[in-house]
Amino acid sequence: MRKLLVTTFISLDGVMQAPGGPDEDPDGGFAHGGWLVPHMDDWLMQRMVDLTDRGGALLLGRRTYDIFSAYWPLAEPDDPIGSKLNTMPKYVASRTLGSVEWQNSTLLTGDTAEAVAALKQGEGEEIQVHGSGGLIQTLLAHDLVDEFHLVVAPVVLGSGKRLFAEGTIAAGMELADTATSTTGVVASTYRRAGEVGHGEMGPETDNW
Repeated sequence: MRKLLVTTFISLDGVMQAPGGPDEDPDGGFAHGGWLVPHMDDWLMQRMVDLTDRGGALLLGRRTYDIFSAYWPLAEPDDPIGSKLNTMPKYVASRTLGSVEWQNSTLLTGDTAEAVAALKQGEGEEIQVHGSGGLIQTLLAHDLVDEFHLVVAPVVLGSGKRLFAEGTIAAGMELADTATSTTGVVASTYRRAGEVGHGEMGPETDNW
């Protein structure tokens, strides 16, 4: 069974909208597009190269597919992220697209949750979701995410589309890896770890 990893850039208050530029996603009059750019450094770029390189397939929502398919096919042949994304299998979840033209792309048909669950039953390296905020909400609602790779920038945005905008199924998580960039960005990977634990804090317990 294949693991599904969600990787996304988020602010301290959980906003994931338009980290890369002002025109990326202006929905709702979002005025902070490009908020991640001042915090990028060589370390973070290399971390994203390494993460992308280990993926076996890419799963994208409509908007992220449009952004990626317009940009990455134009990358230089020696671009490590571009060369990987262009050649790896890509699956696109959309109710409005009639076809997908980016090489090695497949348009998922029917129920998205069922289609993704079927993909996870196959063989191969992990399935990665990059961005794709609307798709992530569907994956969370159907408990299809095995790991989160969260790149948290030191900024509070106050408004915008959030990672857990519509809630999710309760689950225990464990920290698998964490590191900090020179600009204060914290990149952490969390994996599923059973059910949510519970306890009680107080002066007569060991948790006080």
